[in-house]
Amino acid sequence: MNAPANFISPAAPLPAPSAVEQVDWAAKNYLVVDDFIGVRQLLRESLRSLGARNIDQASSGGEAMALLNKTRYDVVLCDYNLGEGKNGQQVLEEARIRNLLLPSSVFLMVSAEKTVESVMGAAEHQPDAYLVKPITEGVLLTRLNRVWRKKQVFNPIDHAYAEKDYLRAARLCDGQIAANRVHEIDLLRMKARLMEKCGEPAKARETYERVLAQREYQWARAGIARIRMADGDHEQARQMFATVIAENRYYIDAYDGLAQAYQSMGKHEEALGILERAAKLSPNSVPRQRNLGQACLKLGNIGMAEKAFRKCIAIGEYSIRKTPDAYLGLARVCGLKNDPKEALLLLNAAQREFFAEHPDIELRAKITEGLVYHESGDYRRARKAGDELEALLQSKPERPDVTTCLEMATLLFAVGVKEAPVDLLCYVIRNNHDNALLQDEVQKIFEKARMGDEGEALIRQARKEAVDLMNQGVLLWKTNKLPEAVEWMRNARAALPHNVRILFNSAQILVSCMQQRGFSVLLSDEAHAVLAQADRLAPGQQRFAQLIEQLLALAPKVEEAPPKEDAAGEAAAA
Repeated sequence: MNAPANFISPAAPLPAPSAVEQVDWAAKNYLVVDDFIGVRQLLRESLRSLGARNIDQASSGGEAMALLNKTRYDVVLCDYNLGEGKNGQQVLEEARIRNLLLPSSVFLMVSAEKTVESVMGAAEHQPDAYLVKPITEGVLLTRLNRVWRKKQVFNPIDHAYAEKDYLRAARLCDGQIAANRVHEIDLLRMKARLMEKCGEPAKARETYERVLAQREYQWARAGIARIRMADGDHEQARQMFATVIAENRYYIDAYDGLAQAYQSMGKHEEALGILERAAKLSPNSVPRQRNLGQACLKLGNIGMAEKAFRKCIAIGEYSIRKTPDAYLGLARVCGLKNDPKEALLLLNAAQREFFAEHPDIELRAKITEGLVYHESGDYRRARKAGDELEALLQSKPERPDVTTCLEMATLLFAVGVKEAPVDLLCYVIRNNHDNALLQDEVQKIFEKARMGDEGEALIRQARKEAVDLMNQGVLLWKTNKLPEAVEWMRNARAALPHNVRILFNSAQILVSCMQQRGFSVLLSDEAHAVLAQADRLAPGQQRFAQLIEQLLALAPKVEEAPPKEDAAGEAAAA
């Protein structure tokens, strides 16, 4: 069967819409979100004057999320302030993260708010437009037409992005540039970010420089600064981020980059100052307040850490980005203030709140409890927490992330336990055998525990074990013992589930097996899962983009059909 006439193959560039082409707004699905019924009615009538028939309404963020979960809307008009519960920023944020919007969906943020705080908060999540009330029908129609036509240009790119086929998405950008010169700059911006995600910094930089040759765009300058950071040229990156901020004090991403540059240079006080400035400009970002609190905690700025963590908990109440980190951080602050009672209340709250989504919360809460007791001078209870941690480690073979392992090892050494923290630190090294900076951090923990020489030997041995484990699987692959290589790497992944090199090599062997022996749904699903884990641990790797492209090329070709709604992804928010 041929594809419908209105479906355009993602492999071909879309023709540029003519100046007189009219968008048919009658058959599209609309969602209007506002806590005032009068405003909803006004917006509904404005849409009806454009011919719209299918219009749903929501009076709160929670109601909006329920409707978005059931229906894929073509157009969403959402107020920023929605009363109690989620605000418009949080609705957009959650809809993007949960892929509840089509790539072609238009999300217009509507608000009477003109304050920097509200505009910055909304802009960070990139709505397609920010409209200030009151809105005339003419303004609404003009903005809808402009955004919709642009969305059609990016639609095939968004679908490739949703499949994580970043290399194909970048090639589609080139094809669209040739056919849609009016969107050339936006397409170049997308291509540059895709090249960064593909682990191709040289090509990303070349694209950013092509943009800068036409006009001085701050996002292009910040993009080159990110690439300088990735190359280890922290001072040049610092200068470039600082220049961007000097030219536009509201360019919030540059603050995050500048703080990271300072941290990489060991200038943590300067990094803290930048994070504080960014949090004042855009205070309603959960991750930014969390990062500020953690930076303050490391530097011993207890007052500012407390303020940041409390703010993080407050604004995160209805956010999908709500995590236990702020609760645990604030508990640490309470311990340092010699208030273990509130710390324990926070830890109990964290376990109640996050038990379902975070299976490691019991472990993390127990670590924080031990640190609170130790920092407040209650060494007996700290040792008791250490003993309970040992029991938890023995009862569960899974190990947490690197940061949690390091915190746990530090606590266990501090309360007099030796064997368990040594095992933890060796586990961290085996999973990160080529990370020199992390090895230095582990060595410092050994030295603080008065195990400097022993720690050096343990680190060397752990690195060798990881390399030997990986090399044996590669040897089986290169000698064409593919089933044995696949099974070996499965066992290697089970032993070292956070070792990125092992994950990529395992995926490579699965792909090679299918290239030689034919496509297998089970092996393909396994490879996709392995690559997804590698991308979570180390995003932006060249091997990820290359292996995903090879993997997708192996799948049997199916007859072209319109993209499924539930496969939607929003590349523009990358």
